[in-house]
Amino acid sequence: MKATIHPEYFHDAVVTCSCGNTFTTGSTQRTLHTEVCSVCHPFFTGEQRIVDTGGQVERFRRRAQKAQR
Repeated sequence: MKATIHPEYFHDAVVTCSCGNTFTTGSTQRTLHTEVCSVCHPFFTGEQRIVDTGGQVERFRRRAQKAQR
């Protein structure tokens, strides 16, 4: 393995989320910025947000209800 071709690895890289949460991880960059983390992601928080574009969710629910009959 060549020693000069690998990037420097930081064991204490700081990750900052847009919600304000910060944590450390290993990375080739010293600081990282992300939009979603385990503190603010709906899967981890338990809140469900449905973005309905043009009534697609409602049409799906009607079709699913019709199929169950």
